[in-house]
Amino acid sequence: MHATDTEISKFMSYVLRHAPQELGLKLTNDGWTDYASFSAKLCAKLGITDADIRRVIDENGKKRFTLADGRIRAAQGHSLNVELDLKPQTPPALLYHGTTAKAWEAIQTSGLKPMNRTHVHLSPDLDTARAVAVRRKGPHVLLKVDSAGMQAQGFAFFVADNGVWLAHEVPPAFLSILPETRA
Repeated sequence: MHATDTEISKFMSYVLRHAPQELGLKLTNDGWTDYASFSAKLCAKLGITDADIRRVIDENGKKRFTLADGRIRAAQGHSLNVELDLKPQTPPALLYHGTTAKAWEAIQTSGLKPMNRTHVHLSPDLDTARAVAVRRKGPHVLLKVDSAGMQAQGFAFFVADNGVWLAHEVPPAFLSILPETRA
């Protein structure tokens, strides 16, 4: 059986974000692991080649993985306690988040929380937020984040290697639903 690029990408994300032990790997405090070992173990597990892994890394539009200096890590999305060593950045005045209409009910009260991740993921444009939202089941909504207002109040923002904006949380006062997306 030959794994598809989507299957390879999903398993790589799972291992590098949540469960390195699935391949007998250890991540450094900043999320890196040795690429040669990762590749050998992943190839054996999925019956793929190193060329398949590199194609997934290079051609994935979401740029989920960072490969540098003989090491690999997930760009963001970890549930493991890793420190990506990202420096606070000045975000665009507005960022966006795609979610479900059902989740919006709770978000209005509690804001956006990282849930089982280390950060809330925010998009710099509506198209990306929309693409995230439609992956979820049920009617979706797009949220506008007043990132300039948040930063003025002392909230920090970070940019992952793949361009995803990250925050530790987004309080409800800085969120609004885009009317055209109401379910």
